Amino acid sequence: MRVTTVNVNGIRAAVKKGMTEWVTENNPDILLLQEVRAPEELVEGLLPGEWKVVQQASRAKGRSGVAIAVRPSLEVTGARVGLEGDNDVDSGRWVEADVTVGSTTVTFISAYLYSGTATKEEVMAAKYRHLDMAQARLAQIEGELLMAGDFNIVRGPKDIKNFKPNHNKTSGVLDREMAYLEDWFSRYEDVHRNLVGDVQGPYTWWSQRGKAFDTDAGWRIDYQMATKALADTATNASVGRAADYASRWSDHAPVTIDYDVSSF
Repeated sequence: MRVTTVNVNGIRAAVKKGMTEWVTENNPDILLLQEVRAPEELVEGLLPGEWKVVQQASRAKGRSGVAIAVRPSLEVTGARVGLEGDNDVDSGRWVEADVTVGSTTVTFISAYLYSGTATKEEVMAAKYRHLDMAQARLAQIEGELLMAGDFNIVRGPKDIKNFKPNHNKTSGVLDREMAYLEDWFSRYEDVHRNLVGDVQGPYTWWSQRGKAFDTDAGWRIDYQMATKALADTATNASVGRAADYASRWSDHAPVTIDYDVSSF
């Protein structure tokens, strides 16, 4: 089972820049998308091949939006959109799909967590409310789980090239934010990190400003987080970093992980 997560930074623009070809070549079984920024009725038609798509579009046109696309070979038995209490924060950031994998039901979540602005108290307050809602929902889910997406938070110095100048100054590198991830990863596995080991990166997002991509001044903020039983079946991970700036179809790179679920 091949699972890919990627923030597409607008699916219509991504398709025009080469996303369709990438999906066709890499052939994921489950595709978790963030920042879709398109009406629900359009997304399925923009993806190559056949898919069952579950999506939460944002209430604000042209913003956010998350989706889970599943190949017909896998059965989707349930779906839920949004988080309890998310009426007071931006929508289009959380969608769940229950998928039958072998003889086991796995809950997949595509999450686009708040980015925040460290210097704006009201913006950070909204981010922490959203993280609290996500934490509460995770506590309710029983059984096998794979939550993936753009978490907009690093775990530590290995996940960002310039940790010291950003630490406790830039949103995504604040101790209070990182504490949420450490709590989650005390109960779930950071599948990508488990596979690549204690190395710098690999990064999954680069600022559009300056020469961040060219100098690989990136952040690892896109994750696949899974229950231990599912994480233990992971065999290979890759980051689909474009060959050069001009060939990128998003400011994020896809994170793809292969799972050997023959024992499920």
